[in-house]
Amino acid sequence: MLKNSLAQRIDWLTFLLALLLSLMGLSVIYSFGGDNSAFWKQSVSLALATVVFFLASSLDIYALKNSRLIFFLYLFSVALLASLSFFGSAFSGARSWFSLGLFAFQPTDLAKVILVLLLAKYFYKRHIEITRLKHLFISAIYPGILFLLLALQPDLGSAMIVFFIWLGFVLIAGIPKKYIFSLLAFGGIAFFLMYHFFFANYQRERILTFVDPGRDPLGAGYNITQAHIALGSGGLWGKGISEGTQSRLAFLPEAKTDFIFSAYGEEWGFVGILVLFLVFVLLIYRLIYWAVLGRTNFESLVVAGVAIYFSVHFFVHVGINLGLMPVTGTTMPFMSYGGSHLLVEYFALGLVNAIRKTNRNYHRSQLSETDIIS
Repeated sequence: MLKNSLAQRIDWLTFLLALLLSLMGLSVIYSFGGDNSAFWKQSVSLALATVVFFLASSLDIYALKNSRLIFFLYLFSVALLASLSFFGSAFSGARSWFSLGLFAFQPTDLAKVILVLLLAKYFYKRHIEITRLKHLFISAIYPGILFLLLALQPDLGSAMIVFFIWLGFVLIAGIPKKYIFSLLAFGGIAFFLMYHFFFANYQRERILTFVDPGRDPLGAGYNITQAHIALGSGGLWGKGISEGTQSRLAFLPEAKTDFIFSAYGEEWGFVGILVLFLVFVLLIYRLIYWAVLGRTNFESLVVAGVAIYFSVHFFVHVGINLGLMPVTGTTMPFMSYGGSHLLVEYFALGLVNAIRKTNRNYHRSQLSETDIIS
């Protein structure tokens, strides 16, 4: 492996697709704040994320699979999320950040990627007996703890994504469909109870506004109304870089983060959105391709889990911007402003590349009988 050139050891297509998405995000972030400070901060974060990608690409994936490290990482992520209640800084009503002086760290995305690794290992170890109902409930405990900790911040957007990541694993792991339908019914009941006894008033208002966008256009419905105006004003070709009035004049809230898709659509137009979807679909297709070539179920499930992680974030973010989902505040993978999620996303891609390298260089004659069966 050491004799291979760098070009052979790195899946450059996957990396360049992610980098292209990041550059699309930078084009929107450019000139925010007048002094371009956000642009330069995000550029530095992207450079660091690139380094993280190459470092993660050199990890030994088998050490993760054959040790208890993943479980200890999960416990560490739970401890981080729990400590946010005591030491976290509040932003937009959610206590989800650690303020570290010159920069802030959000442990939520790291917890999601660790959850992907944990669920991949759980279903890998139990692929023969996966049809047993108990595994549906046991596997739900791990995301369930994260869900509760995130909901208490409150960060319902991330809590919802954690649920969808677990649901994605359930769908691809081979659990019988009758159990899944029962689960969805249970989820509906749980949502009903949370809405009436757990959600804050502003969270209920967001859901009601989702059902009826015209209910409060200057209050709870303001964000989505401005997002629609931004997307519509972009037209076919867009207004051009730094020419978006909704985002530049601050009519569109959180244009760098939660509503960057709308800000991008205003500047790049419908054609730019089609290009964005094409790039993202190619990235996910590439991940699925490597998942199919996984040496064992574990490798395949990890890569598929990363694809689920990116896909859920992407479609939830786009759905919110289009008014197809309640406004909860989620980032667009590789595009939204913020260093924490960018570092984690490139780390996840690095893990995929580490797995891809083993698939490419591992000789079948070296596989154990257990690995071949699995």
